Amino acid sequence: MPVLAGCQSLMPKTAGTLPRTDVRVTAPFAMPAIAVPDFSVCPRFAITAFGAARDDQAATSAALARAIAAAHAAGGGVVVVPPGTWPTGPIHLKSHVALHVEEGATLLFSPDPRDYLPPVPTSWEGLECMNYSPLVYAFECENVALTGRGTLRARLDVWRLWYARPQAHMDALVALYGMACRDGVPVERRDMTTGQANLRPHFIQFNRCRHVLVEDVHIVDSPFWVLHPYLCRDIVIRRVDIAAHGHNNDGVDPEMSENVLVDGCTFDQGDDAVSVKSGRDRDAWRIGVPCRNIVMRRCRIKNGHQLMAIGSELSGGVENVFVDDCHFDHADSSVPSTINNLLYVKTNERRGGYVRNIHMTNVSATRIKGGVLAVETDVLYQWRTLVPTLERRLTPIEGLFVSGIRVDCAGFVCLVKGEAELPVRDVHLRDVAVRAVRGTPVVTEHVVGFENRADVPA
Repeated sequence: MPVLAGCQSLMPKTAGTLPRTDVRVTAPFAMPAIAVPDFSVCPRFAITAFGAARDDQAATSAALARAIAAAHAAGGGVVVVPPGTWPTGPIHLKSHVALHVEEGATLLFSPDPRDYLPPVPTSWEGLECMNYSPLVYAFECENVALTGRGTLRARLDVWRLWYARPQAHMDALVALYGMACRDGVPVERRDMTTGQANLRPHFIQFNRCRHVLVEDVHIVDSPFWVLHPYLCRDIVIRRVDIAAHGHNNDGVDPEMSENVLVDGCTFDQGDDAVSVKSGRDRDAWRIGVPCRNIVMRRCRIKNGHQLMAIGSELSGGVENVFVDDCHFDHADSSVPSTINNLLYVKTNERRGGYVRNIHMTNVSATRIKGGVLAVETDVLYQWRTLVPTLERRLTPIEGLFVSGIRVDCAGFVCLVKGEAELPVRDVHLRDVAVRAVRGTPVVTEHVVGFENRADVPA
């Protein structure tokens, strides 16, 4: 069983033999080049050559594992899923391996939780644990990729039932919080697959990985968060199309990760399009790794709760986030708007951490329920009554820069609620135009250094 700690100690130490390409990103902060693997000269390993069968989940799962092992043993390779529908259990990637789902191909993932056992090291909403394997999982890998114009689809037969939060599930959350934030139980002993805990797995998780590329794939439905780079470095996610309307179906959740680009993606979500995170409370303070250098650009949002959310799991700190040239389309006036806010920073008295140097430019929306910018410092959801505050740590928030925004109709323009003993600092609204506002345009509480150049109707 691996001993889990901060990501620096677990990152692979060797560079490997696979060539890499540098992706350079312009941002209002020093953004390092992101090195991603180049599989263009690597051998290809078709899963059919390893015994995959379109009507046989066991055969296809075994073939995928054998093909991945062969590509890894070769020092680098592309595992090819040809056209057709291929039922499978979880897929565990290895270093120097690309999983390529060809156009016309669908990987159809089992809905049976038993297929995702034994448990693996993962996390649940910022708390580390042993849980059901993500449907696609990479642990302590470097040079990994998920590519192709094919589809990855989750069957929700059981996961949909687990969207509900009965008492057994809530009790499991309390137990996990106690193990992580009060008792210091080692991660390998936090098994959340027993009883009726029903902690749904992520669809795709890169856990403690380096040099990751995800491009062109279409992802449909998800048990939980869709794409989760966790304790990773150098990640590019581009031209990915996600359609997942289930509970907690965020699109991309970079958590305690560094140098991340989300580029040219389409989000049709049941939760946030992108949500930047850095762990929860004492578990994140133990790991001590911030999330930083995150760029989201040229994305289209069809549905979702927030275009860009930060938190509420941010105990490791979040800094250097840039959202540029992203657009929320909501043309059908007969359907209620799904987006709450364009930029939403949320925390509470238990989180600690910090938020600083957040930028949003050139973003447009038709109708939104909330506003252009919202900052709330007392967001606890169900945790308010589930567990007490074990240690009070407020979150310093400073340096929010929002400009070049166009919205047809919004509930408000800006809502910032800081703490009296720790005000939010240095908030700038420039060239922000909202044609119609349903409520009070600007509300600020406990803010120091607020610049408002928003253009709203009188």
